[in-house]
Amino acid sequence: MSNSHKFQAEVSKLLDIVINSLYSEKHIFLRELISNSSDACDKLKFLSLTKPGIIEDKSGFKIELIPDSKNNTLIIRDNGIGMDKEDLINHLGTIAKSGTANFLANIKDSKSDEFDLIGQFGVGFYSAFMVANKIELTTKKAGENKSYLWTSDGKTGFDIADAKKDTQGTEIKLYLKKDQKEFSDPIRLRFIVKTYSDHVNFPITLEQDGKSETINTASAIWTRNKSDITDEQYKEFYHHISHSFDEPWHKIHYKAEGSIEYTSLLYIPTNTPADLFQPERKTKLKLYSNKVFISDSIDGLIPSWLRFVNGIVDSSDLQLNISREMLQQSVILKKINNGLTKKIMSELKTKSKDYDSYKKFIDSFGPVLKEGIYEDFEKRADIAKLCRFASSTEDKLTSLDEYISRMPKEQKSIYYITGDNIDVLRKSPQLEMFNMKNIEVLLLTDPIDEFWTQALTSYEDKSIKSAQNVGNELDGIKSEENKRTGAKKEELDSLITVLKANFAKDVKDIAITEKLNDSPVCLSAEEGQMSIRLERLMKTHQQQTAFASNRILEINPYHKLIKKLAKLAHSDAKDKKLKNACYLLLDQAKITEGEPISDPSKFAKRLSDFIIDSF
Repeated sequence: MSNSHKFQAEVSKLLDIVINSLYSEKHIFLRELISNSSDACDKLKFLSLTKPGIIEDKSGFKIELIPDSKNNTLIIRDNGIGMDKEDLINHLGTIAKSGTANFLANIKDSKSDEFDLIGQFGVGFYSAFMVANKIELTTKKAGENKSYLWTSDGKTGFDIADAKKDTQGTEIKLYLKKDQKEFSDPIRLRFIVKTYSDHVNFPITLEQDGKSETINTASAIWTRNKSDITDEQYKEFYHHISHSFDEPWHKIHYKAEGSIEYTSLLYIPTNTPADLFQPERKTKLKLYSNKVFISDSIDGLIPSWLRFVNGIVDSSDLQLNISREMLQQSVILKKINNGLTKKIMSELKTKSKDYDSYKKFIDSFGPVLKEGIYEDFEKRADIAKLCRFASSTEDKLTSLDEYISRMPKEQKSIYYITGDNIDVLRKSPQLEMFNMKNIEVLLLTDPIDEFWTQALTSYEDKSIKSAQNVGNELDGIKSEENKRTGAKKEELDSLITVLKANFAKDVKDIAITEKLNDSPVCLSAEEGQMSIRLERLMKTHQQQTAFASNRILEINPYHKLIKKLAKLAHSDAKDKKLKNACYLLLDQAKITEGEPISDPSKFAKRLSDFIIDSF
């Protein structure tokens, strides 16, 4: 009995892109299918530890390539864990679980390298349709009696039917296109495997003239001496475990010895994976014990703020006969976590000396690294040392240590401002006094910046403060500006009275400020109060206004507009132009903070009336 399934519209579009446009190197499909077979063997090998009789084939795990140049077909066969009907639908019927629609939106406008893009979305199996008109996949899951045949032409959908398969595992038969005969040529297949899959830890055999020959080294690359591993082999192993096509930004291959021994081969990617900011925040290290695969989803192997790190960890000290829950609580795992974290941070410290290279890392993974400042109490200062930030006075990204080295002696705090856009932040009214006094401010635009700045309140004995909450701290720092002349006190008092009367429900208070220069007004938050941007983020996330809180409207007594309005308020507090101008001031303050104005139509009318009255 056969069941037909249609691809969703987005999936069909994606397949068309993968098959016809995305890849330029078509041989990549073979690496992807071999990697999938390797994973299947790893999973069954681990399952056999708790179910010793589940492996039917006692000859050992292997991956077989069977080309047929006469009929122009290629079979890739493994004796791994196999799939049931549900697996076929979930894994081969749904493409790019990280978001097919998102993939299509990105690829439409992307200028990225094709491999970089495809590797982010995990659609490697479907790369086989580049070379095949039709794929037949026959599979039998370990421990089950039923087997299935999955068939698709890669266009409209797929069929699943009952099948007869005596052995567990999966067999993929590719009906090659007429112009892809090279992939039924044993010589070509041998070259591809030696180049891209030599590191696979299971024998890959090639059938030729009725004989079967192992064509890969079939040894765990991480167990070999570094001097015996070429850069190309390191790179291909990264592609194998990550299913990505970018170049690794950095690799870390080392063996830890002592009370706990383990070997690790770690990679930091160049490009940001699409699933990096998914809510699960899963890490991507594969855990082995004496080359026996345990899991690729063990929580606690490395902290979630290092989840961009890919690779393997192999320790003979881990017991294989304990549950995953007990493993995650084991003291050994915690010690490995601590050792890996220290090693990665040490490597990042060394790499940070090369500004251009390190900037690429920060651009891709800086926001994730800053999560560690918020989450890891013991290491937050060391993590902060590795982070880099945009600055109001520097063209390059800066570290906190570099910031401190440039501080005037009178300055006691590290100042920052948060927002959505660096260019907008540079022009923020909140920075006008800082610019006058030549005081550097960090420009923070990542959402996580709203949180780590609350967790790390000081660094190297310098307090960390928002530029919105400086109070009178800057008064002791000399300014190069000439002494300014402000509005008279009695006139300012009159204006404040008018503003308070009009804005009793709109702002918490009206205050005179010294921190403005070019702007007449700004909104600020009291120290300890949720920042304006964080409030906006919370509203967006919660889809409600429960976090709303009133702000302080600060006025610049030296600004020409404020002086003129103060004089008008003192002489005629009920003047219509004055009231309109007051509301325009509040709207102006909201606009500069990126806040929506409460009533756009009234704003437009007030502005028109104010302009008419001015002529």
